[in-house]
Amino acid sequence: MTDRATVAVVGAGPVGLTAALTLARRGIQVTVLEQGDELARESRASTFHPPTLEMLQRLAVLDALLDKGIVARTFQYRERGGGAIATLDLGVLAQDTPFPFRVQCEQSKLTPILLDALPGNAEVRFGHQVDGIDTSATEPVLDTARGPFRAEWVLAADGAHSAVRRGLGAEFEGSTYPERFLVASVEEDLAAALPGIAPINYVFDPREWLVLLRTPEHWRVLLPTPADSPDHYELRRLPTRLAAVADLGRPWRVAHASLYRVHQRVTDRFRFGRVVLMGDAAHVNNPLGGLGMNSGIHDAVTLATALADVLDGAPESGLDVAAERRRTVAIEHVQRTSHDNWNRLRGHDDSYRAQLRELAADPAAARAYLRRSCLLDSLEPQR
Repeated sequence: MTDRATVAVVGAGPVGLTAALTLARRGIQVTVLEQGDELARESRASTFHPPTLEMLQRLAVLDALLDKGIVARTFQYRERGGGAIATLDLGVLAQDTPFPFRVQCEQSKLTPILLDALPGNAEVRFGHQVDGIDTSATEPVLDTARGPFRAEWVLAADGAHSAVRRGLGAEFEGSTYPERFLVASVEEDLAAALPGIAPINYVFDPREWLVLLRTPEHWRVLLPTPADSPDHYELRRLPTRLAAVADLGRPWRVAHASLYRVHQRVTDRFRFGRVVLMGDAAHVNNPLGGLGMNSGIHDAVTLATALADVLDGAPESGLDVAAERRRTVAIEHVQRTSHDNWNRLRGHDDSYRAQLRELAADPAAARAYLRRSCLLDSLEPQR
């Protein structure tokens, strides 16, 4: 192994591996540096939107994902303790995409697929934690646990606590939500416990909104949780909170649960010379709507493609345009939509509920709404 690559990708999550595969398929030598000794098994993200499915198809990895996931053709907005406000059918997007549905599948099932798809001109080095970066020379130099690593270009996909972003001195402005999110994966058949629910459900309640998501092995329940209460206290009272969602006559079977803080932040720019930030290293948002991983994969494909064009002789201005556009998408599409979702789930807005019912009954209006909510519109060329 050498300690230099044409492109170094920092992070072997879904964003980093998608970028690596995009570059490698263009014949570019790429090395992925991953701090862990293996692929991460965490599975926060679990929804793949239609344009993401299109990108994964072009990378020839979609069939393997479909084999592991669940196709969700509808999703619901519901009242806490009541019925459905509206059921939206992604089938209205049939004229816009060959995949008018979401796929429910944990991100930890995608990363091995991407890893296995990497051709011989790409390698992944595990146990290579990146602690910083030096951009004072012509080529960036990454400070890793195994020593310095040089690259002509660096794509940073090393998450919200990105060492590359910190090493660049890049700003990461934004805010932190007033509550934490608690996610419980449960071994229960919620479709039987709550008849009529869809595979994906956003449940309105000003006191305790929630989200119910089907994944291949579990149902996932997302609950807002006070910011400063001890973790052990919140985990201890989780059975009581779950019983309030649906009384099964016994404690729910919980496979695992975790608490985390949620932020809305974006860096001041995505390109810093020969270093490009993407995914959570460049922008983070709340998970309501499933936009984080999806927009990160869109970053990876868009920015890696633009970089491949530069390496093939195109002017660097194309990479600048792509980086500026992805930052605009992060602010105007991803953050705005996810924050609106949070506000509405916890609100009393009867007019919005009426709007949702009208959307469900009007295919043209539903199509316009769904194009934005699944990020199809964000990929349209600017006019």
